[in-house]
Amino acid sequence: MKQGKLIIFSAPSGAGKTTIVHHLLKKFPELSFSISATTRESRGNEQHENDYYFISKEEFLHKVAHQEFVEFEEVYNGTFYGTLRSEIERIWNDGKHVIFDIDVEGGIRLKRKYEEDALAIFVQPPSLDVLKERLSGRGTDSQEKLQERFIKAEKELLYADKFDVILKNYDLATACTEAEQLVGDFLKK
Repeated sequence: MKQGKLIIFSAPSGAGKTTIVHHLLKKFPELSFSISATTRESRGNEQHENDYYFISKEEFLHKVAHQEFVEFEEVYNGTFYGTLRSEIERIWNDGKHVIFDIDVEGGIRLKRKYEEDALAIFVQPPSLDVLKERLSGRGTDSQEKLQERFIKAEKELLYADKFDVILKNYDLATACTEAEQLVGDFLKK
């Protein structure tokens, strides 16, 4: 198996990382999206094996016990997310580089593990208030879940300086263009 590179996009929920990652997947055919495993229920049109691997908590913990994850975390109380080792290997076996849309602590763990083979980008929202508006506007979460996301977002913003680059998403088109430049330069190294 030939090892490729890893492009890690992390941010608090609602900062725009998913939109930026989807933009980059259209621009760079040599990238392939790493599908995370999660114990949460699917939202909206999300599909198993396309957006996430939706698995039970028991199956998730079984995979943890068998060291099948390169990183995992209980992101919200009782809800686990993780990156399967087999997912990275699948992408590298296809001759591609891996791009991640991952929570902040998971992004830091991946960067530590893969060091110079990984580019870790933190997507920073214009402000916490804008982030709260975006999350509330989605209409996918209860007030309790939104409050949990807001508290987590405040904490995650403090980790920005642990990433290789802070990409300010004040304007989505500009952020996408800047992300293209960052990723293009990293892949040429």
